[in-house]
Amino acid sequence: MRLRWKAAQFVEVLWWRVYLRRKDKAEYLRKKRIYWQKQLDDCAAVFTIKPGDKIIDMGCGPAGIYIMFPDAGVVAVDPLLDKYEETLPLFSRSDYPGVHFITSPMETFTTTDRFDYVFCMNAINHVNDIQAGFTKLASLANDKGTIIVSIDAHKDQLMKGIFRIGPGDILHPHQYDMEEYKAFLVREGFKVVKAILLEPGKVFDHYILIAQRA
Repeated sequence: MRLRWKAAQFVEVLWWRVYLRRKDKAEYLRKKRIYWQKQLDDCAAVFTIKPGDKIIDMGCGPAGIYIMFPDAGVVAVDPLLDKYEETLPLFSRSDYPGVHFITSPMETFTTTDRFDYVFCMNAINHVNDIQAGFTKLASLANDKGTIIVSIDAHKDQLMKGIFRIGPGDILHPHQYDMEEYKAFLVREGFKVVKAILLEPGKVFDHYILIAQRA
């Protein structure tokens, strides 16, 4: 799995470079904020973030949900932050002076802080060890903390099996369906209180899972 993960990390940086090369920075970030605001609005029936809430964005990427909270002291963690800053004109830590960026894999990230909201958006199936990734997310939530995970969940068991053995989705080392993703959270002592379908697809459905301590 580690070899597959390392290949995925290499391709991840390349994908961002190709994807962003002709995009205007201001316009891209404007659309990205609209994208994140829509997801926060979808979650509003379960939670609304208040001033003073502690937030962490795990697997944040170059334009993660941290951009919605630039002055909230958000912690943003990703193993590729240094690469993004070196290779992507769109991403600069200096644009977000209120965000505390940390370059680290999710599984090995350490902190003594605990958070009200632990976001992991489009990232959990990018990690090397997915069980350790979910364990880390759970450990970061305080006693009343909420975990918010967005994922592509397989719709078909046959396609899931094919993607697990082949390079059909090189960016994502892990291939799971919705019930399997829920089970990871349940193992960590959390209950999925809401599953929100963001976008249906032919192979994957894109979901947000909101989980709180059981």
